[in-house]
Order: sequence, then C-alpha cells, then structure tokens
Amino acid sequence: MTDMIAALDPAETLPLPVSEPAPAPPVSEPDHQHAVATRMWHWVNLVALITLFMSGLMIFNAHPRLYWGEYGNRDEPAWLAIGQQGQRGYLEIGGARLDTTGVLGRYSDGEGVMRSRAFPGWATIPTDYNLADARHWHFFFAWFFAFGLLFFIIFSLFNGHIRGMIAMRAAEWHPRALWRTIVDHAKFDFHTAPGEAYNPLQKLSYIAVIFVMLPLMIVTGLAMSPGTDAALHFPSMMFGGRQTARSIHFIIAWSLIGFMVLHFALVIVHKPLTLLRGMTIGHRR
Repeated sequence: MTDMIAALDPAETLPLPVSEPAPAPPVSEPDHQHAVATRMWHWVNLVALITLFMSGLMIFNAHPRLYWGEYGNRDEPAWLAIGQQGQRGYLEIGGARLDTTGVLGRYSDGEGVMRSRAFPGWATIPTDYNLADARHWHFFFAWFFAFGLLFFIIFSLFNGHIRGMIAMRAAEWHPRALWRTIVDHAKFDFHTAPGEAYNPLQKLSYIAVIFVMLPLMIVTGLAMSPGTDAALHFPSMMFGGRQTARSIHFIIAWSLIGFMVLHFALVIVHKPLTLLRGMTIGHRR
C-alpha cells in the first residue's frame, strides 16, 4: 500500500484548487422613466402657474387687502394690506407695518416715475394697470391649470406613476425616517432608498402640492368668483366666506411659488443635467 502511494505522481496527491465564485454583476440603480403625460403636464403646468401668479398679482392690485369671512372693504380690518401713506409704501400684516418703499406700495417704474401700486409692473401681467386684461389672462390659463391637473392625475393612476414613484411606503411614514431625510437634505445629501425614485421628504412635498395645494387653488378660485358664488354657493360656504377663500388662495399661491424656487434651487445643486433630461426625454438615474 505504501509503495502504491509512493508511486503516484506527487502533483496528483495535492488538493485540487478551489475556484472562487465569479463576482456578482453590479446592481444598477433602476432607470426611472417619466411618462409622456408627466413630462407634458410638468411644463404646461409651469407656464400656467407662472402666468396665473403674475396676472393674479395684477388682480390683487385692484384691492390690495385681505380679510377673513364673507365680506371685506376698506372700512373692515384687514389681516394683510399693501399700500402707501404719503410718499412711503408699506406692508401691514396683523397690525405690524413694514416700510416697503421702492418694492411694494410705492416704487419707481422703469422710466423713473413713482407709482402707487401694491405690486410693481415687472411682477404682473399685464405690466401696466389693467384689471380687465389681467382677468382675461387669469381665466384663460386657469383652464390649462385645472384640466391639466385632472388629466395628469387620471393618466398617473393608470400608468403607475403615482403608485410607483410618489406613493409613500409604510416605513417612510415613521418620524425617524422623515427626520433623517430632513437632516440629509440639510447636508445636501439627496440619496434615495434602493429602487425608489424619491426620498420620503420629496414624496411628501409632491403629495402636498399635487393632491392638496393645487386642488385648493382651483376650489378657492371658484369660491371667490362672484359668478360661481351666485350659481353655486357651497364652494364659498366650505371656507366660511368668499374673503376667506381669497386669503387662502393668496397664501397657497405664494407657497407654490416658494416651492418652485426651492425645487429649482435643489435641481441646480443636485445633478441638473440628469434631472432636466429626466423631465424632457423621460429618463433619469
């Protein structure tokens, strides 16, 4: 037996090398594609919202005071007012008055002429005071705004955009997860969980804008309309009066502009070309 073992080739007695398993292929981040309906609505809604905001400021110039309740006039106390006193412009909120000369209430136009108006011409549509034209601009683009939102929601329910990209998962509602996302954003860290298009804070923002703020703009717009109020009084009754609806309309309009500015700033600091490509040709990684 010993002679047999000795006669064997020494190389044959060595253990066979164990081959290491091949490395797993890298897991690529899913390629989230925005549907055509989403991309179209995004840009149409952007133009409509900016036009509505600027024409709305001109409409506000006709009576630059806001009230709560059903009625409001210059003899009633206003919770917000923009005006001028003498040669000084002011913004008054809740009784506290700020001097805004040169910006609001009293300012110099492009030709050096002093104007007494709540918002300057460069921020309004049209630039010169014209309430009738402002209403035409406002109501025309309101159709694009309202029906664009309706079609976007319908298409998003069918193509899975809401379910796959915006819907919050159960774990994302936890306060700890939300707080961690807020801290990450403060550090300009915008990472998302594997397989997710957006992080919890982004999802909450889009849910608040698409399903709360934009519909409220439409409903409050109907509630403050004299024609709608005469035909259907319940929209204004929902808010406790036309003036309350007007105040909410004004607050949400500025909140949406603030969201747009923040959204644009975050796009600039975080992969602007990638995100722009995602909202134009449809792909983003």
